[in-house]
Amino acid sequence: MKTKTNSKTDTKQQLSDLLLQVNNDLAITNSLDEALEALVGITTSIIKCERGTIFLNDAKSEELYSRVAQGNFMREIRFMNSKGVAGWSYTNKKGAIVHDAYKDDRFNKNVDIRTGFRTKSILCMPLSTVSGKVIGVSQLLNKLDGQFSETDLELIEAMTKQAAIAIQSHVALEHMEEARKKELEFMDLVSEISSELELTSLLAKIIATITTMLEAERSSLFINDEKTNELFTMVGEGLSQEIRFPNHMGIAGHVFTSGETVNIPHAYADLRFNPGVDKTTGFFTRSMLCAPVTNKDGKIIGVSQVLNKQGGGFTDEDVSRLTAFTSQISIGIENASLFDNIQSLMNYNESMLNSMSNGVITIDGEGVIEKCNPAGIKILKMESEEKVVKQEFKKIFKGKNKWIVEKLSKVEDIDFLPDAELEFDGEKISCNLTIMPLTGGENESLGMLLMIEDISSEKRMKSTMSRYMDADLADQLLEAGDGDDMMGGK
Repeated sequence: MKTKTNSKTDTKQQLSDLLLQVNNDLAITNSLDEALEALVGITTSIIKCERGTIFLNDAKSEELYSRVAQGNFMREIRFMNSKGVAGWSYTNKKGAIVHDAYKDDRFNKNVDIRTGFRTKSILCMPLSTVSGKVIGVSQLLNKLDGQFSETDLELIEAMTKQAAIAIQSHVALEHMEEARKKELEFMDLVSEISSELELTSLLAKIIATITTMLEAERSSLFINDEKTNELFTMVGEGLSQEIRFPNHMGIAGHVFTSGETVNIPHAYADLRFNPGVDKTTGFFTRSMLCAPVTNKDGKIIGVSQVLNKQGGGFTDEDVSRLTAFTSQISIGIENASLFDNIQSLMNYNESMLNSMSNGVITIDGEGVIEKCNPAGIKILKMESEEKVVKQEFKKIFKGKNKWIVEKLSKVEDIDFLPDAELEFDGEKISCNLTIMPLTGGENESLGMLLMIEDISSEKRMKSTMSRYMDADLADQLLEAGDGDDMMGGK
């Protein structure tokens, strides 16, 4: 009787020492991988088996995946958390003993095929937190001396329970680190994209980022055109031309007008979905996530649309990430749209200047020529714009033209100088000059604009006509129409 009591005492002491070892070994680990590796090492050593693996559950994909495996094989293994003996143990929250794996219907042979390992016997136990939540499975393979027993099952259960606190702590820290890393990557991405000012390039970067970030097949970003009340996109994956439609039509129109985010797991089951787009593009839409793009003032300026989440429908986390991303890049979109409008205005002004017959020269506050249109180049007798632009005004208007430099320095308001005389390359020209100060929004001086109207031909025509008729009549005829046209018989 005394011997049995001593035996039980020794067993309890051994178990206490074992659990203390588990606690101590895991307490000095610095990461989840180290903690799981330590647990595998202890369980395989104590229960004496060939190989051990810890499978953790991926709540997003509903898969069990290995983080640590003994032996030479270190590749991650994934499978659905309801498959195999490990999946059975996870879903049923029970331990399992399998003496002949290939005779058990629950056994998943694919893992052996992928790893090249031959599984003979299996011992499985759910890995649970202190609160009882199952977060994975501890699995041992191929008992070295005999078969797995109920005692082995009790041992692995005790060891995994003891390790659960350390493992749960490492899991939480790892999730925090992953979240922090994602946030930093997210902000770097937003910063990089927002620095793009060319609208087409910006939209292309945004949709490529959204597609990758949400693991989707295709994305589009529609901007609202306030002039036409249309949603439009100039770029899109799978699109060859700009798309425009009224900003109240379709799912994108509904999101734009209502401000609601729409998550559709089955597009063709939603009456708002327009299958005509699929017919036109040849693309098949399965799932869709559509969210408003809102600026810092809360105004909706567009709609982001993401199609076909890989592996299923879009999640609440996808909605949050898309909303956060679009709210951050909305400033970039507005800046790029403003830049696009300014660029269009500049192109219009450039075309207008190039088509003018009068020379137009702009001079900055330092007296340097910033712009000279083709008519101005011709009047100045220069070969190209490069000979004039970025040159000092006084170096171009020198000699007999020096007086205009002095005139510019004294002008404070618009000044018109009729029938002035300038000389370029030895040729005198008669011209009407207009000098206009350029000012900024707060009336600060930005420089000067000089317009040169060459009237040399008109003066020559008047001189010729005055030989044959009264000077006043000649003036009236010139004012009534083009002198060259009249001389041609008109």
